[in-house]
Amino acid sequence: MSDLPTLPVTFRPGRTRAVLLGAGVAIFVVISAVAMLLEQLGPGERLSFILTGAVILWVLARLARVKVVADDSGVTVVNIASRRRLAWAEILRVNLRVGDPWVFLDLSDGTSLPALGIQPGIARERAVADARTLRMLVEARSIRDPEQHQG
Repeated sequence: MSDLPTLPVTFRPGRTRAVLLGAGVAIFVVISAVAMLLEQLGPGERLSFILTGAVILWVLARLARVKVVADDSGVTVVNIASRRRLAWAEILRVNLRVGDPWVFLDLSDGTSLPALGIQPGIARERAVADARTLRMLVEARSIRDPEQHQG
């Protein structure tokens, strides 16, 4: 159990997040600069350029917000457009198979929840280590009914 991190712990794709946020800021700055430098554009057109850059930045920031937070009472999965709170006992299995774009959590209600906060895209080794850590936390903290595993 000494390999387990102290809670709370947050898992997020750090490099992917940095790339997305960096690209979003760069795109916003470039589009805004172009809007200001093109003399033939009117105020409305400039504003539309700047708003387009802001929308692109917002979308990339939404993509970068994904994370999985484990604390004493359970796990919070923050995906692109949703947030879900799970008690430890609700998580049956943590899966990251070869070729998976991110971790999937098998839940006690029979569904599977994608957890985009652990994804092997840019940093595969980190994602595998994070998935293994979350799996160990789930195994250590889940309280299961022994009758579920009979028969």
